Amino acid sequence: MKNHSHIQKVKSAAAIFTLLLGLNNLLFSADDKARTATVPFDLNFRQIHLDFHNWGDYPDFLAEFDPEEFAETLADAHVNSVTVFGRCAQGWIYYDSKLFPEHKHPNLTRNLLPEQIDACHKRGIRTPIYIIIQCDPVVAAKHPEWRVITKDGRQHQWVGDGPYAASFWHMLCVNTPYRDFLKAHVKEILETMPVDGFFFDIVNPMDCSCTQCRADMEAQGIDPSDDAARMAFAEQMLHDWMTDMTNFVRSFNKECTIFYNSGHIGPRHRGIAPEFTHWELESLPSGGWGYLDFPLTVRYARTLGLDCMGMTGKFHTSWGDFHSYKNQAALEFECFNMLALNAKCSIGDQLHPNGRLDPVAYELIGSVYEQVEKKEPWCRNATPMTEIAVIHPEEFHDGKAQSLPKSSMGVTRMLQEGRHQFDLIDSRQDFSRYRVLVLPDHIPVTPEFAAKLETFVAHGGALIASFESGMDADKKEFALKSLGVRKKSDGPKDAEGRLVRGRFFPQNHYVEYLCPEDPIANGMAKTEYVMYARGMDVEAVHGDVLAWNVASYFDRTWQHYVSHLQTPSSGQQAGPAVIKNGSVIYFSHPIFSQYQKNAPRWCRQLFLNALEMLLPDPMVQVTAPSSTLATVNHQSAEKRYVLHLLNYIPERRGEDFDTIEEVIPLYNVAVSLKVDQTVRKVMCVPEFKTLKFTRREARIEFIVPELDGHQMILLEY
Repeated sequence: MKNHSHIQKVKSAAAIFTLLLGLNNLLFSADDKARTATVPFDLNFRQIHLDFHNWGDYPDFLAEFDPEEFAETLADAHVNSVTVFGRCAQGWIYYDSKLFPEHKHPNLTRNLLPEQIDACHKRGIRTPIYIIIQCDPVVAAKHPEWRVITKDGRQHQWVGDGPYAASFWHMLCVNTPYRDFLKAHVKEILETMPVDGFFFDIVNPMDCSCTQCRADMEAQGIDPSDDAARMAFAEQMLHDWMTDMTNFVRSFNKECTIFYNSGHIGPRHRGIAPEFTHWELESLPSGGWGYLDFPLTVRYARTLGLDCMGMTGKFHTSWGDFHSYKNQAALEFECFNMLALNAKCSIGDQLHPNGRLDPVAYELIGSVYEQVEKKEPWCRNATPMTEIAVIHPEEFHDGKAQSLPKSSMGVTRMLQEGRHQFDLIDSRQDFSRYRVLVLPDHIPVTPEFAAKLETFVAHGGALIASFESGMDADKKEFALKSLGVRKKSDGPKDAEGRLVRGRFFPQNHYVEYLCPEDPIANGMAKTEYVMYARGMDVEAVHGDVLAWNVASYFDRTWQHYVSHLQTPSSGQQAGPAVIKNGSVIYFSHPIFSQYQKNAPRWCRQLFLNALEMLLPDPMVQVTAPSSTLATVNHQSAEKRYVLHLLNYIPERRGEDFDTIEEVIPLYNVAVSLKVDQTVRKVMCVPEFKTLKFTRREARIEFIVPELDGHQMILLEY
């Protein structure tokens, strides 16, 4: 274990912020150089993630399993990689374990895992092996002393509560002798069968107060009773465990892939990338992640130097939804969007306890993967072409493994709907390759970060910030001087004495109105627009005011109110709402969080207008509805760009999640693409339909006759 004596009890927001940055400094490389995994790996494009979590007693367990039929079903569905099970989340092993015979599934009468591997390998299908890590009810029952213990002394159960819950989420701590069990289990697999890779599942920092964790924290001068310090210890302890496990695997196998799944990839993963060979982005739109999770996550993950794989599911809802089938249009969009965003494809399924793959499911999967296979030549070894970077709010949000702040989701929506080419990055990455940086709503800056941003602006970069972004950690003042603003006051407080700025109230108690002026008002009516969340009370120090706030008659209280919702505008000008200082534009309101909450079109229009002022010649311009997505990738070896256009419209047809059922074609879509090279050919692929094009200065312009869901267009130079 490394020394953690620098982690002490923290009380203030500034101290917590400093603590999280200190943790980031542990996990991120100090010199900001890109770090790569020990064994970089180029993933296959068409994977199945095959769950197989089983209760301990099935009368017909594996009765219909035939290894040749199993592998042939996959091959017929154009699958070239499948995750198969070594040990499931319900604690059972699926091979003939000599070391842990008591952990074998009670009804296992055949050597399932090696049979699956052998049959798949004969057909050229990779077989990474699934191993559960932090939950296992069999191990937990046998060794309760290995359980994660909550700060109030209870055994932690992630889903469900108590010993009678219908749940396998009995959480285990890898800082106990359970670590030795895992090594012995992994070693047995490595020594008894060919291993293409490992998928280690459920690997999250756990807030643990077990005997071993408390002892280690106290030995390192850490106060175990402090929540933030305890979580910082958990992050580092888990990092140390992953390093240990990766080194252990590498002592037996130098080439297999290694992935640790936490259900999300974010800024905390940047410093631990050497323990991974690739990223798998679990993101089932219908399973709780939604349709915004994957594009947001992959736009960050792909900047970390490892190959990416998206993961959706064939299920109508989520994992374990037996005998259900996703709409084909939805599955197509989810896979094609992975290709458009430089990721390989993985579709989740669950093998029936009888051991037979569902033929209807694999007809569905095959119908999509057949198309993916045809598209692969224009996706292989491609790199995204981007000119805008969003500083990822998750880096500063709360340090949790899975956290998607509203501001990150809102800015992703706006940029996608504007067809802009962008990444999400962290504060330690290189800014120089981008033309515009966006700091959405809640990006605090240290003096060092502020200096880096000021250097970017001084060297010709443009910047957009909103609300509290650019302030110091205590939110006392703006540390980023190029914004050209000064905090005038903290603004009003509610009846409980809490600041109201940036908060959303059921009846819009503290609204302001925004009155834009040209050019920020381009395409908008010259009127007042409600801003549902109160913005920062600022004054302009430098630059020009592009829009002013207008006060309501009064804030809504029980003593004075109007109608059902907010008080109307008084017409009295208040402070500045949008300020432009050279190549920097500042919005005083949390426009990105607001857009994620209820999508006021005027918030998006204001932001896109600001972008147009700073980036008048964007890489891609498409005349199509805002539902149309566009990305540009570069295949340098083939000397071509590939434009992806997608037009699928998720709908909320049920209460629980969005889905896609029909594809609505678009016709005669006009495209303008900024390209430095001399383009020789424009062609729809894989149809090989040549398109006429014209060159207008630095732009290539052409018409796509039909966009039926997904269309790739190559521009060869």
